[in-house]
Amino acid sequence: MLGIVSDTSLPVLARVTRSGIVESRHHGSLVVLDTAGEVHTARGDVTSPVYARSSLKPMQAAAMLESGADLSGELLALAAASHAAEPFHVDGVRAILDRAGLPVDALRCPPGTPLDPVVAEAVLRAGDPTDPRLWMNCSGKHAGFLLACRTSNWATGSYLDVGHPLQARVAAEIAGAAGEPVAHLGIDGCGAPTAALGLTGLARAFGAFVRAEPSSARGRVAAAMRAHPEYVAGTRRPDTWLMRGVPGALAKGGAEGVVAVALADGRALAVKIEDGSQRAVWPVAVAALRALGVDAPVLDRLARAPMLGGGAEVGAVEAVV
Repeated sequence: MLGIVSDTSLPVLARVTRSGIVESRHHGSLVVLDTAGEVHTARGDVTSPVYARSSLKPMQAAAMLESGADLSGELLALAAASHAAEPFHVDGVRAILDRAGLPVDALRCPPGTPLDPVVAEAVLRAGDPTDPRLWMNCSGKHAGFLLACRTSNWATGSYLDVGHPLQARVAAEIAGAAGEPVAHLGIDGCGAPTAALGLTGLARAFGAFVRAEPSSARGRVAAAMRAHPEYVAGTRRPDTWLMRGVPGALAKGGAEGVVAVALADGRALAVKIEDGSQRAVWPVAVAALRALGVDAPVLDRLARAPMLGGGAEVGAVEAVV
């Protein structure tokens, strides 16, 4: 069956402590590439394909630009986003749809709830009438897909089909950036195709984006994401904090325990937590960044996830790499 080897054969990358003892362990894989895109460090299985999920969004956004979508700045960052549905995210998705001349019901992503708990509570209390498809964290990507289709005179009703010209261009961009063929195409939670590739290929793709010519589609996407990270994630999200706190860094997390990060000099890393846990992703990524010599106050914020007991901290999720 497609996928990496069983969790018991992969190394422990993070552990959870509670009241002085280890309560849980997270197995997984990690790869770090040097500035030339060669493997510097590898733990676990870094070649077998895994679904990269939302870490593919920079490549998907580049394919939109290559298809003629008129996107730049904040709206281009939003097209590569797993956004938290803060008001500026929702307004941005509407702005992209307006450029496409399409209504909200053209979006084929499912309804969602805001990822940001503060926003979620606010809209619940207010009885907000916003179409919940706009709250779905991938709605910026879907709006960007629709704009690309309108620009290229492609069908909009079938834009998520694997055989659609836009999705063929996305798959080609992923393979080109990763330097390896897409091993498999599945369906992401938002309904769009998602590619499976090795962690090494995912890290290589992120390195390619930060090294790309500024005028190229990849260079434009990387610049927009780094300049407007709050549009990529949200004001209270770790992707945003890292890109704000480490100058030149490009970061994008994905569901099921995936994250990829590239530094301004082209060094890059990718992480997959085998059990899909998100809580272990950032501590492991931070440990890898520190091993590369990155030193920034934001890393202290991301290096551990506190475990609570009765509202007080009694342990933490921490990397062991």
